[in-house]
Amino acid sequence: MSTSSKSSFLENVNLSFDRAAEALDLADGLCQQIRTCNAICEVKFGVRLRGSYEVFTGWRATHSEHVLPVKGGIRYATFADQQEVEALAALMTYKCAIVNVPYGGSKGALKIDPRKYTEEELEHITRRFTQELDKRGFIGPGLNVPAPDMGTGQEMMSWIADEYQKLHPNDINARGCVTGKPVHFGGIQGRTEATGRGVQFGLQEFFRHPDDLREAGLEGSLEGKSVIMQGLGNVGYHAAKFLQEEDGARITAILERDGAIVNDNGLDVEAVSAHLSETGGVKDFPGAEYFEDGAALLEKECDILIPAAMEGVIHRDNANRIRTKVIAEAANGPVTFEADNLLRGQGVVILPDAYLNAGGVTVSYFEWLKNLSHVRFGRLDRRYEEAQGKAILDVLEEALGKPVSGPARDSLMEGPSELTLVRSGLDDTMREAYREIRELLLSNDKIKDLRTAAFGLAIQKIADIYQSMNL
Repeated sequence: MSTSSKSSFLENVNLSFDRAAEALDLADGLCQQIRTCNAICEVKFGVRLRGSYEVFTGWRATHSEHVLPVKGGIRYATFADQQEVEALAALMTYKCAIVNVPYGGSKGALKIDPRKYTEEELEHITRRFTQELDKRGFIGPGLNVPAPDMGTGQEMMSWIADEYQKLHPNDINARGCVTGKPVHFGGIQGRTEATGRGVQFGLQEFFRHPDDLREAGLEGSLEGKSVIMQGLGNVGYHAAKFLQEEDGARITAILERDGAIVNDNGLDVEAVSAHLSETGGVKDFPGAEYFEDGAALLEKECDILIPAAMEGVIHRDNANRIRTKVIAEAANGPVTFEADNLLRGQGVVILPDAYLNAGGVTVSYFEWLKNLSHVRFGRLDRRYEEAQGKAILDVLEEALGKPVSGPARDSLMEGPSELTLVRSGLDDTMREAYREIRELLLSNDKIKDLRTAAFGLAIQKIADIYQSMNL
């Protein structure tokens, strides 16, 4: 497929925004204020590597400062450019508003292939990038808070945090300058799995609404539903793992860079992940049929299609061949605006990215709060909760005339861990956000789908803030 058949990611985001804005009664010019990217920084810096200097280009965009700090990941990718960064920053603004996380939107990128550098070299590059962002006021716990994204991870976030601490030794909240850090360096339990877990919780909430299921031509629960995964990276792996192990969904196809594998009875996600780590691809995975043209498997019939890798994989050229009932957007922008219109006409329900993959920023918010409070979740009340559970257990055993054993006893006796609290908070966030989106969809006759409702919800919340400040 030629790139000319695709609209740009930024265009897709703005078109979705405009469609939602038209359905709302807002003051003239306010939508344009919300839509506009407030600031973008491009940096070019040299790093001495292997006896010579190499110049790198990076960006950090601040889309909206209606609340501070702004939030969004930093990706390392050769295809990164300013327009993509602006699109992702805008999506972060709307995403945070939808899930009631008090951040504005931001995003960053470094044009680099991290696989070509050693760990020591990547650390040097990352620290230099941090220095450049700091010089320009594009990082800080109360100003702009990055997080991991494509091509980055926990270790890089620890380098950023450490470098920022060196630059600001008197800032007691310095570790809050970035989230997605290792737990031992101020991170939080459950952050690595957060986006995939959020996808699971979002789908679970969708399945709690029979009317929404009927619109998609589905019924019942997630158990037994056929799921196709496009991408088995961090997000795709965790989403597939949880849906399979905890909800009983059948992962019938997995698409990766080297092709796709299919087993209509279900693929073992853990086994596929191990094979992928060992071989670098899905080819030759035992017990599955292999297809070299993995993209063609997007068109395989299934109940739920989860694109969890790149933007724009479902576009006007293949939308009419998509045979699924639900598209769950685990990636950012996997369905173009044109494809969205075509799919809705075909009766496909789309759970939009601005809602469904917000698990990462939600748990990042929890980590940021932990860093600012300097207290891990559960530390103050866990033993109290255990004592309360024991008191209930004592009353129950006295009433029954026999001891309670097994999982029931364990559940009552164990106070909530940080991980338990994080998962509970994320589950509540995804439930509440979906219900708010659904309420707007049902109450506004001009809004016909979940994506428009999600964008509309975000726009209205941001507009309320601007209007309350007379800005």
